[in-house]
Amino acid sequence: MKLQKLISRLEQKHHKKLDLSLGRTFSLLKKLGNPQDKLKNIISVVGTNSKYSICQSLKAILNQSGYKCNLYLSPHLQSFSERFVYNDKEISEEVLINLLEEIEKTLGDGVATLFEILTCAYIKYCEKFKDNITLIEAGLFHQFDSTNVFKKNLASIIGSIGLDHLQWIENKTIEGVIHEKTVKLLNSSIFINKQDNKEITSKIENALQNNKSIKYFFGKDFNILKAENSFIQYEDVQGSIILPEPSVLGDHQLANISTSIVAARKLFNIKDKDIKNGITKINLKGRLQEIKSGKLKKIVGSNRLVCDGGHNINAARAIVSWIKQQNQDVHLIIGMMKDKDHQGFIEWFKDNVKSITLIDIPNQEGSISKENFKNKLNGIKGKINLSNSIKESIQSMNRYQNNICLVVGSLYLVGEVLNIN
Repeated sequence: MKLQKLISRLEQKHHKKLDLSLGRTFSLLKKLGNPQDKLKNIISVVGTNSKYSICQSLKAILNQSGYKCNLYLSPHLQSFSERFVYNDKEISEEVLINLLEEIEKTLGDGVATLFEILTCAYIKYCEKFKDNITLIEAGLFHQFDSTNVFKKNLASIIGSIGLDHLQWIENKTIEGVIHEKTVKLLNSSIFINKQDNKEITSKIENALQNNKSIKYFFGKDFNILKAENSFIQYEDVQGSIILPEPSVLGDHQLANISTSIVAARKLFNIKDKDIKNGITKINLKGRLQEIKSGKLKKIVGSNRLVCDGGHNINAARAIVSWIKQQNQDVHLIIGMMKDKDHQGFIEWFKDNVKSITLIDIPNQEGSISKENFKNKLNGIKGKINLSNSIKESIQSMNRYQNNICLVVGSLYLVGEVLNIN
């Protein structure tokens, strides 16, 4: 409760939730002694999708090799503490409160958005663990994101790029998104994840022409292949590795894992056995996460309960690819924010699931109501159900056996599911 009150107070430091510019961030960091210049091993991770998965995959591999990691992640699912990882552990709520109160005092009457305050707080506390490998996930785009404050880094990683959050930029094309995410990447090494198509990869390559970094592209400089017998092989110029089945659901994660492997191999002294062990210990929250215990699992009985916070077209495509590999009927429970492509997202699922249930996302003013959601959908209303709550929608699964209940559409929604469970 104390943390939430503090967060609410910090949100009042700026009249906007988002205000893309770097002046306020640099001003606050200067008051804090410019801690960003004291960190040694920064890896910047940008992209529309896959940033979190790449961070967690790379962390798992590095941990197996004896490296300690710091992670800055956003958004969180259940607690703000999830965003602040030092020495491989989430910060305690008590320490986070003390840290944010210190930043609040330093800011004084100054102006900053909540994300800018959180980023500065993270970087300041990172001084205590400055020799660790620090993975920094960009918040929104990168050019004017408050994570873009470092003079040098070990590398940058570009996740998959697609059309999302377009209301925040002038050029609302894929070229515009790529520009915002890549134009200010530092000269070091850049690892480019698998993209939705070759055209996007080509556009990224063009955007990086003036960047002097050594660049590694998926499909050209490294690759990962999965045969029908689940045989998985990673390969790059250093050689190939036969991999075990990773500890995450969805074949789309293989590309993310391969980008983590190439970064680990090129930047650090990593043994093949550590890579193999690492990918079996990846822990992803809210990304095709199967809930195997708790209150909600008891409610669904013999059915599987899976959650994914995906909320854009690229995410829908990846989730549907996983659905098609299942030998069970899938029932979709979905809630989304107002600013998403609701029709485009649902289109991917309508022919691949048995039922679609729309719900409100609790405690989120920016979410679309289930009624408005339904009114925006064309051509699939016969499949659509409405439910008054997460629990009610999941309870409706009682009529089935050995099916899959899949909750999608928003990380905020997944966070609420995890809180209830």
